[in-house]
Amino acid sequence: MGSYPIWSCLKYIPERLAGVAMVVPVINYRWPSFPDSLTREDYRRPLVKLLYWVAKYTPGLLHWSVTRKWFPSPSVMEEKPVFFNKRVMEALKKTEGFPMLTKERLRERSVFNTLRNDFLVCYGDWDFDPMELTSPFPQNQNCVHIWQGYEDKIVPFELQRCISKKLPWIQYHEVADGGHLLVHYNGLREAILRAILLGEEHHLYRPSADKKLSPKLSIVSFHSLGIVC
Repeated sequence: MGSYPIWSCLKYIPERLAGVAMVVPVINYRWPSFPDSLTREDYRRPLVKLLYWVAKYTPGLLHWSVTRKWFPSPSVMEEKPVFFNKRVMEALKKTEGFPMLTKERLRERSVFNTLRNDFLVCYGDWDFDPMELTSPFPQNQNCVHIWQGYEDKIVPFELQRCISKKLPWIQYHEVADGGHLLVHYNGLREAILRAILLGEEHHLYRPSADKKLSPKLSIVSFHSLGIVC
C-alpha cells in the first residue's frame, strides 16, 4: 500500500529515523483532523468504505471476485485514464507493471492475504491522528518530506495539502503533472534524494495555484471497467 507505515515510525520510533521521504502516501479518511468539507464529496471515500467492508467481512468473496475474468485486470487499469494521467501512462510503458496485482499472483492466498491485511491496516482505525504529531526533528525542519502529484486520481492532492498545512514541519512537494506513479518519472527519484540529503528544492515541485476540485468519478467510468457500485 505504500509509505503509510512511516506515520507510525514518526509516532513511536522517531529516534531511529534520520529522515523521511513519503511519495504519494495513502491517506485514511478516518483520520479525525480531516475537515468534512474536504472529504464529503470525494468519490474515493465511499468506494474505500465499500472495499474495506468486503475485505474485512467477506474475504473469500473478494478473493473469488478479483480472480474472475470479468474483474478488471491491471492491464485494463493501466489503459484507463480513470486511474492514471497521460504522463503516468507513458511511464508505465517503460516499467514492468504490477506483478503483485496480476490474477495469477492474486490466486495465491499468501499474496492475496498480504495485500488484504495491508489494506485493512491502512484504512482501519488508528490509535493516533497523524495530524497531531509534533516534529521528530526539532533542530532540523527539512527531514520529513511528502511528494504528491497534482493530477493523482488515487490519492487526492487536496488532502495532502491539508496535512502539510497542519504539520508545517513537513516539506511538501507537488508535481504539477504528477500522477500516482510519479516515482517512475525521469529525474524524480534524483530530486527526492537531493531534497532529503541536501535540502534542495526545485521550483517545479512547489504547490501550484489552487484550481477547482477534480470532478467526481462517474458511474459510467465504473461501468467501463466492469465494476458496478
